[in-house]
Amino acid sequence: MGEQLATADILQKYGTGAARAETPAQPWLESLRTGARERAAAAGLPTPKQESWKYTNLRPLEKLAFGPRSQDQIGIDRLPNLLPQGQSARRLVFVNGQFRADLSTRAALPEGVRAGSLANALAEDGAGLKDLLGRIANGDGEDQAMLDLNTAFVSDGLFLHVAVGVRIDLPIEVIYLGTAPREPQAFHPRCLIAMEENSSAIVVEHHAGIGGGAYFANHGCEARIGERAELRHYKVQAEADDAIHMANVHVEVGAGGVYDSFALTRGARLSRNEVRVRLEAPGAECHLNGVYMLRGDQHCDNTTAIEHLAPETSSREVFKGVLDDRARGVFQGKIVVHPKAQKSDGHQLSKALLLSDSAEMDAKPELEIYADDVKCSHGATAGDMDPDALFYLRARGIPEATARHMLIEAFLSDTINSLAAKGLCPALMSSVGHWLSDAATGDAP
Repeated sequence: MGEQLATADILQKYGTGAARAETPAQPWLESLRTGARERAAAAGLPTPKQESWKYTNLRPLEKLAFGPRSQDQIGIDRLPNLLPQGQSARRLVFVNGQFRADLSTRAALPEGVRAGSLANALAEDGAGLKDLLGRIANGDGEDQAMLDLNTAFVSDGLFLHVAVGVRIDLPIEVIYLGTAPREPQAFHPRCLIAMEENSSAIVVEHHAGIGGGAYFANHGCEARIGERAELRHYKVQAEADDAIHMANVHVEVGAGGVYDSFALTRGARLSRNEVRVRLEAPGAECHLNGVYMLRGDQHCDNTTAIEHLAPETSSREVFKGVLDDRARGVFQGKIVVHPKAQKSDGHQLSKALLLSDSAEMDAKPELEIYADDVKCSHGATAGDMDPDALFYLRARGIPEATARHMLIEAFLSDTINSLAAKGLCPALMSSVGHWLSDAATGDAP
């Protein structure tokens, strides 16, 4: 296989079997897709020759041959649980990128909230989405080939609109299931979120695989957060062992708005979580946090970019990883403070715990500051487990395996416990516990 798939084959290869929900003919939507198709075909897949992809090689994706999407509705016996029943305002389920009403719950939502299928929203009010879809994440930025690929096939995914002053106390849970019943599958779900002035919501994404086999889940997300609005956006990525997971999130935050993000990664053979946030007005703030736990030959790339475009904006990001066997972690974080963004405050930290001599961590924190009255910092560390802490626990009669698990949980827990939505912490710590238990029972990939 060459370094880069021939550009003429890009759309045919990754469009084979891509979920396309039926929507009425809308010239603006077709124009959006056509522009993305042209850019994707011209650029091809990213390669390590591009600076933002220097640590992540998509060759495993190139080697997959995708089959046509089955026309049969895939039966699901049991949904993976993250939030217990009754702890979500609504549960929306997507299988291979398409909404499944039969698996979703129809709990009542406050007046002024629309939460459901993007395909349904396009069919019901396509004109109303024209100024949102493809405008926040327009694909014109550098190295956006995976987003263009998503936009080229955009049809379904989560749509959430919260009206002025409406606050949703319980999380909206979104379950994305990937399957490959006969041949590898490719799907490109799109999430579109609009938070109006002084509104708030919690969105919890759970990405999981059903059965064996490889598939390619290429997610895109756009979110616009209005003045004094708050979006808590949390994600657990527990895809199938042979899956490839790509995600692009683009967010605009207005005056006094808050974007609080957290991503826990423990699944997929190859994954990349890319988040780009624009703090566009005074008082806007964002928190980008993440935890990743990898073993075997897993590869996880967390790439972030935060732009401070206005005065008195703030950002905080902390990513922590635990790497075992031959796993590889990547953190690329950039904070850009523009000339007019005086009195901005930005902090960035990457920490990795290496449990094996063969594990690898690549970190590239960056600051670009064009204003003189700011407070910014960044840091990155990687190392093995503290032998003194391990000795301390073993000296008190704690078995070595248990002591190691305790130290790993302590390393990750402070990031998880910093979440604004405290009710989610037990579920996330439970996911950490499952990952540690898999190692103890030999079920690791």
